[in-house]
Amino acid sequence: MNTMPEPFLKIIDLFFIGFHTSLILFNVFGWLVPRWRFANFISLSLTAFSWFILGIWFGWGYCVCTDWHWQIREMLGYQNTSSSYIHFLILELTNIDIREESVDIYTAIVFVAAFLISFYLNLRKWKAKNIRRSV
Repeated sequence: MNTMPEPFLKIIDLFFIGFHTSLILFNVFGWLVPRWRFANFISLSLTAFSWFILGIWFGWGYCVCTDWHWQIREMLGYQNTSSSYIHFLILELTNIDIREESVDIYTAIVFVAAFLISFYLNLRKWKAKNIRRSV
């Protein structure tokens, strides 16, 4: 049973849309800012952990943020018609309904690319730092 007042739930819903969207954008583009690269790699690693490790028990692509947001939206009486948060965002923000399978494929491609770029840039920085220390 829901004990939270509806206006509070609506604020939390908006918070999740803003926070989760920002987190997704940070995962995709955070490696562009040198100061953010390590935090970006950690964020991408936590996302991978959620999708692939927690996903063993909760379903591939499981996301804690999505799960919590869906719970809030259910308390508000919304039907969650998307199994993908990216699909939900595209639908919610643009009203364009793209096939979920296509969204999932592009999401995976962008995620893997961002992860590999972030990993490479962080590894390069770590190697450069260790080379300077040994000289």
